[in-house]
Amino acid sequence: MDRNFARALALVLKSEGGWSDNPADPGGATMKGVTLANFRRYVKADASKADLKKINDTQVATVYRRFYWDAVLGAELPDGVDYAVFDFAVNSGPGRAAKYFQATIGVSQDGRIGPATLAAVGAKPAGVVIDQLCDARLTFLRRLPTWATFGRGWSDRVRSVRTQALLMSAPATVPAPVQPAKPAPAPEPVQQSPRVETPAGEAPAVEPVSPAPHRPAIPLAAKAGGFVAACLLLAYAAWRHIAVALQRIF
Repeated sequence: MDRNFARALALVLKSEGGWSDNPADPGGATMKGVTLANFRRYVKADASKADLKKINDTQVATVYRRFYWDAVLGAELPDGVDYAVFDFAVNSGPGRAAKYFQATIGVSQDGRIGPATLAAVGAKPAGVVIDQLCDARLTFLRRLPTWATFGRGWSDRVRSVRTQALLMSAPATVPAPVQPAKPAPAPEPVQQSPRVETPAGEAPAVEPVSPAPHRPAIPLAAKAGGFVAACLLLAYAAWRHIAVALQRIF
């Protein structure tokens, strides 16, 4: 995807490093991975090695986009696959990278990425394509006569490309929204008796208990006297009744 160009370029530049002019390198003099030939083709036709050493970021991006990214249709490839093919193109040439990529997805290896190649790569999982392409790339590099000189660095580079490309191919996950916790219901208020503060060193005051109302007791003798009086009254009433009856007779 074209949105991945800046990220892919930053990763490529970490592998390419700075100035290099190793006689054993078939690419010749390079600065940030840009060869003198490509610098002359896209930036300055009569550039010298001294000019190449002073290449700026805009010029670097121009060369990488036009000579490598656009050549492998990086803007049309799936996430992660675009970076894996792009880095292969920078390291070993766009044509070779395209052919190995086409062999990986099972289409004609003409070195030109077109509709058939795009349709085939879209039908395969990106992670599978990345793994197979990195394996094929490493096999190719091991066959080169310069493997003894650059093999360790190439192995590290392909390992890094595999890791980063797989990360780029992974679908972004959106975290599920966190539901706010419901507040716990407020506890029922507890009715408490009023507290009576007691000064330190004093015993708490005891509430006095009121005695039951006083009821005077009735003496036993008074109770007995009342009974006798009642009997006398009854006897008197009976005698009076008898006396009245006798008067009527006589």
